[in-house]
Amino acid sequence: MGEVDPSFIQAIEHRPKLTVTEAQGIPLIDLSISDTQLVVSQIAEACKNWGFFQVINHGVPLQLQEKVFLASKSFFSQSKEEKQRIRRDEFNPLGYYDTEHTKNVRDWKEVFDFTVENPMVMPASPDPQDKDVEKFINQWPRNPNYLRELCEEYAKEVEKLSFKIMGLIALSLGLSANRFDEFFKDSTSFIRLNYYPPCPIPDLALGVGRHKDAGALTVLYQDDVGGLEVKRKTDGEWIRVKPTPNAYIINVGDIIQVWSNDRYESVEHRVMVNSERERFSIPFFFNPSHSTMVKPLVELTNDENPANYKEYNWGKFFATRKLSNFKKLAVENIQINHYKVCIAEE
Repeated sequence: MGEVDPSFIQAIEHRPKLTVTEAQGIPLIDLSISDTQLVVSQIAEACKNWGFFQVINHGVPLQLQEKVFLASKSFFSQSKEEKQRIRRDEFNPLGYYDTEHTKNVRDWKEVFDFTVENPMVMPASPDPQDKDVEKFINQWPRNPNYLRELCEEYAKEVEKLSFKIMGLIALSLGLSANRFDEFFKDSTSFIRLNYYPPCPIPDLALGVGRHKDAGALTVLYQDDVGGLEVKRKTDGEWIRVKPTPNAYIINVGDIIQVWSNDRYESVEHRVMVNSERERFSIPFFFNPSHSTMVKPLVELTNDENPANYKEYNWGKFFATRKLSNFKKLAVENIQINHYKVCIAEE
């Protein structure tokens, strides 16, 4: 990423402001508190008002977090030629990549993706009539040679945390704690190692452009550089999430928005770049099985509160979204609002 390619330049209305407004309101929730009802109420408020919250005392070993971070730095510090050995493409979306697009604008970042289930089963194509599936296999680098073992151990720990948080979210919606568990058998969950190099045009480019997460839940670990910004629901202002040591940043994705029938909303966010410091982060995307039909839960709908969404297949939706990561599309990529029930249909 030496010279600045015009494909990185954001449209004027989406360019970042270099003055930072730090978030005071994004809740910090202690998961070690014995009063479960208190934690559930805190999560309910956070999901309703922000769509984001942070958790501490989460159970993921801090030493493991640090080891994965150092391994990630070691991987990205290698030559481009070495990293390209495990380059991902339209046929295998797992591995290394450095030309990803968000909203048709290139992101200022490099990534390495791997799945929790290996192999991961996905639809062979976005075509609704195509019933074929294929298996994606993780690609691991030669160096550092300990990356795979660390990442696989880390994936198990963060998946355990994700199930715990989904249980608390279920309770906050008046459901049983295990209500969502069935959807995550043979999951399509994956982890991304993110590297954001120093950027000479922090006022024109973004590490990741504005977007909402398509899956159920995102569990993010970031370093002390910071850069994550959340669009505040009350006024649309972009708010910086100040890094909290050893904490995870949690945000609800589109699937929870649909399952909850808009009780909880998936919120837009983006990543700022830094002109002087490199930044690393590790998001875990907790996603259901490809065969999951996503729709508002029957317990949360009735005659007075009818379903706001038509059901859709997660695997086909995910496959369609993936295409936009690799190339510019002539249209906006698929969103859950395409499944909104129109008033005329009610």
